[in-house]
Amino acid sequence: MFLAQGATYPGMPLRFARPAAFGDLLAAVLAVASLLPVAMGSSVARLLVLTFNLEGSADLIVAIVLANLTLAAPYMGPAYWIPAFWVPALLVTHYITFRVLLNHWNVDAWMPLPSG
Repeated sequence: MFLAQGATYPGMPLRFARPAAFGDLLAAVLAVASLLPVAMGSSVARLLVLTFNLEGSADLIVAIVLANLTLAAPYMGPAYWIPAFWVPALLVTHYITFRVLLNHWNVDAWMPLPSG
């Protein structure tokens, strides 16, 4: 979104926009890759969800830091709703997901042992 013309004002710092955009893309790919294993109850689901959650959380934290370091706020334009609404909401959902991972999934099932 931060790389799309018209979504932000001219002058958006690329030091912020590129990592934010590609971090979001990677988080989305990891989230989609987790869907089927979670739905099927696969033994790799926990690891995929943990990987997605770690990357997604790190992406949000890096974006917050870079936005402040590069003074990106004045260039947000119509995309202002992302840091104003979605970033706090996503931080909360990542926290809840970590809690579910730690409290409701069997610790012994984190790394399935090879069968044989």
